[in-house]
Amino acid sequence: MTTPQVDIVLPCLNEAAALPWVLSRIPAGYRAIVVDNGSTDDSADVARAHGALVVAETRRGFGAAAHAGLLAATAPVVAFCDADSSMDPADLPPMVALLDSGAADLVLGRRRPTIRGAWPVHARLANRALAILMRRATGIPLHDLGPMRVARRQQLLGFDLRDRRSGYPLEMVLRAASAGLRVVEVDAPYSPRVGRSKVTGTLRGTVIAVKDMSRLLRELPR
Repeated sequence: MTTPQVDIVLPCLNEAAALPWVLSRIPAGYRAIVVDNGSTDDSADVARAHGALVVAETRRGFGAAAHAGLLAATAPVVAFCDADSSMDPADLPPMVALLDSGAADLVLGRRRPTIRGAWPVHARLANRALAILMRRATGIPLHDLGPMRVARRQQLLGFDLRDRRSGYPLEMVLRAASAGLRVVEVDAPYSPRVGRSKVTGTLRGTVIAVKDMSRLLRELPR
């Protein structure tokens, strides 16, 4: 088997309906790592049938699933993307190109809704408030803590990320900023997800995410 150029980590909880489209959009030379975070549908079987490497992570939480995927990755570059079809893996190569050119060390996909209602209002408002706090904490003009991101595997492992819930993406940005790395944000189309959201698509999930991220920001050295 040819060594992949990029491993795409796809945290997954009951995404059997979305996975066929998502996995059909994996760019050539990339490998999909679907991390099954306790699905009760046939997500794992669907992922395998569509050529993905499947990793099981029994500890619930976005960070737990994302980190399990990172540990399973072997490619020099690792990307993260939701498995719900809200974001298109085919949009990743230009982000990877920024790493290859030396223009960035961590590339974030800023969600740009493709249609009205793709991004629930409560989730958008929470993201906006957290983005303001993130800019203050890092000095980097960022606008989104979106799920699509790209970085070098060794740098990500060196961050020693500890959060295993919704704060994982924010912790990644904070560690990169404190290390003096170049964090760059690019636009990424954002579409309505397939199926029911478990995190920011629900009010309860949004509240949990805000609490997790607010805790990380409070713990920053003053």
